[in-house]
Amino acid sequence: MCTAITYQSGDFYFGRNLDLDRDYGERVTVMPRKFTFPMKCMPDLCEHYAMIGMAVVAEGCPLFFEATNEKGLSMAGLNFPDNAFYCKVEKGRLNLAPYELIPWLLGKCATLSEVKEAVKELNIVNIPFSESVPLSPLHWIIADKSGSLTVESMSDGLKIHENPWGVLSNNPPFDYHQINAEKFNLFKAPLPGDFSSETRFLRAAYLKEKSSPKESEDESVGQFFRILSLVSVPEGCVVKNGKPHFTRYSSCCNTDKGIFYYNRCGSFKIKKADMHDYDLEGKELLIPEST
Repeated sequence: MCTAITYQSGDFYFGRNLDLDRDYGERVTVMPRKFTFPMKCMPDLCEHYAMIGMAVVAEGCPLFFEATNEKGLSMAGLNFPDNAFYCKVEKGRLNLAPYELIPWLLGKCATLSEVKEAVKELNIVNIPFSESVPLSPLHWIIADKSGSLTVESMSDGLKIHENPWGVLSNNPPFDYHQINAEKFNLFKAPLPGDFSSETRFLRAAYLKEKSSPKESEDESVGQFFRILSLVSVPEGCVVKNGKPHFTRYSSCCNTDKGIFYYNRCGSFKIKKADMHDYDLEGKELLIPEST
């Protein structure tokens, strides 16, 4: 269970709630331009755009939940169980494992237009990071200030959707969410109040469309976190297989400035990390101390 949104308020903002049943030890992580990201089927990613986001670092490799690159392009992976389908390697295609999508696309692409060209050859392959880190069933939202895309690899093929809402949640697939949002009169009908993916999508779309731009950075970031708070999941409200699923953290990145804001479950304090405070020409991952 997760919700991602975009928000234009002077600068462009991108972020999400991460709703899971456990903590994975995720940290704010800066991947500088010369960090070597090892790839399964493609040449290792050695020189690329720098990026900042929330990641689990496994065997020295950042597995990003979401990130923004230095050009202002952002991407997040959200849980997509029972619908995600990954493929065999195909010669001549852009064969990427699910965990490689964020670093490769944000590393190689400066704009959403470039992403649209790159994903024409995309083949998301059924290769885990390691035996101890299995595949996660995901779909993705990719955005910059020009718009948003949703990418879904399903049993009937790869789906690339223009996302006019700038919002993504979980199951069902995006085309259902879009039809549902178009049918649901967001501005006249009472919004449902449960924590289902369909409801969170509708509520997030309504809230971001109704939210007016703010004058200052503090006001814009505050408004972004208020929107996320209204689609967050309190602990104890959703239980699956005997385990509570709730919002572990919320994030908001000013994509124009490369400033990553976040707060964790149980705290209203918003912390931040500015990617430009670090050596973006380096070869080693950077973990801001405040995380």
